[in-house]
Amino acid sequence: MKIGRLMLRAAVGGFFIGHGTQKLFGWFGGNGLKATAENFDKMGLKPGTLHAAAGGAAETLGGAGLLLGYRTPLASASIVSVMLTAINRVHLKNGPWASKGGYEYNVVLAAAALALAESGPGALSLDALRGKEREGARWSLLSLALGTAGAAGAHFLAQARATPEPVPVPAEPASAPAAAAADQAHAVDHAEPQAEEAEPASEAAVEEPAAEAETTES
Repeated sequence: MKIGRLMLRAAVGGFFIGHGTQKLFGWFGGNGLKATAENFDKMGLKPGTLHAAAGGAAETLGGAGLLLGYRTPLASASIVSVMLTAINRVHLKNGPWASKGGYEYNVVLAAAALALAESGPGALSLDALRGKEREGARWSLLSLALGTAGAAGAHFLAQARATPEPVPVPAEPASAPAAAAADQAHAVDHAEPQAEEAEPASEAAVEEPAAEAETTES
């Protein structure tokens, strides 16, 4: 059991240290803080620099805490907070399966962190060496509560800084003078063909007396 918990702490904690330092410093082929902040902005996590720094620090410090077995409930809470934020912002819409970009992997990592909070880091840990190893369901629940609170804080901060969508402006109705002018133009357009049709009738009326005069003279 000692070796099993140590291996779990090393795997989960070690990889989270890698992810965190990728974000903060660009280590292990990471993008660094500036590029990570830009990506966070695109995901709606604004301000991106603050969220990127907080996420990178939570992963690095939480991973180190798990790896060393130091203040394990708090380290687990940091991991849970980051995983819940990732699920909320990136993976939830894709469903559960990791092959489709879902949240399967995030849930497994959060569950592993909570399991370590409940079981304790074991004898091969700094908590045990300090005589302050914590174990039991209440510590797992505390880690879950703190992690959920951290993820909720990140979510509400991002929502408060979100750019509101522009509201479409309805077209203004035509003013009374403009409406009257439009009615007059409409009336003129319909009256012009009638005037044009009346012109041939008047020409015919002029031609008829002329024809009668010619008949009389003959």
